[in-house]
Amino acid sequence: MVIVDDAERRVLRNDYDTDPARWAANQQATSRFVARDIHADVADGFAAHTAGPVLDVGGGNGVLARLLGERGVGAVVVDAAGHVADAPRPGVRGDACHLPFRDGTFAGAAALWMLYHVAEPVAALAEVRRVLRPGARLAVAVPSRFNDPELASVLPGWGQPWSFDAENGVEQLESVFPSVEVQRWDVPIGEVPDRAALEVVLRGRGLSAAAAADAAGRFDTPLTITKRGMLAWAAA
Repeated sequence: MVIVDDAERRVLRNDYDTDPARWAANQQATSRFVARDIHADVADGFAAHTAGPVLDVGGGNGVLARLLGERGVGAVVVDAAGHVADAPRPGVRGDACHLPFRDGTFAGAAALWMLYHVAEPVAALAEVRRVLRPGARLAVAVPSRFNDPELASVLPGWGQPWSFDAENGVEQLESVFPSVEVQRWDVPIGEVPDRAALEVVLRGRGLSAAAAADAAGRFDTPLTITKRGMLAWAAA
């Protein structure tokens, strides 16, 4: 994982092709230690309003797309990393700031846990709005810069702004979309049972395997982790 300072805001350059084990650790940690993953809530939100198609920007290997499919909602995944090949078809390898779709193609879109990878999130949001139909909705999920406070001592740059996070994201959304509804959370949402599990969590949070093993030894387990962030629904 490479963190780049850009005008005093950090950009998380994705390392999913160069360090696939970290990506796998992140997904494993979410499935094992987070009480409720936001993907299911977003899938339910779309299913209540549209049959699709929904564009899943930065959708990785298709977690949301599979949930949408189970609910009868069509989805297209676009992601810059190679693991988009494992997403349900159609999966497109592409850039969030240069989406390879025509204006007004989609009835909805999602950008979950990905806008902090973008140096200019407003440009990506504008591009998403371009490919949405009038009245379509965009779901955005993002952590707070103060997420996982129990691990603050070992997470590089903890508390510093990201290019897009729960503290600065609403203003950026409102610069592109006329209507934004926000749900925030700040809750102890999962328990890490032992040191081996904590290594998985820290690996997923960006530490190398060696650094995660060393850092995990500094904490007593079981350890409850507090999740902070937001889910926003923006209307085009």
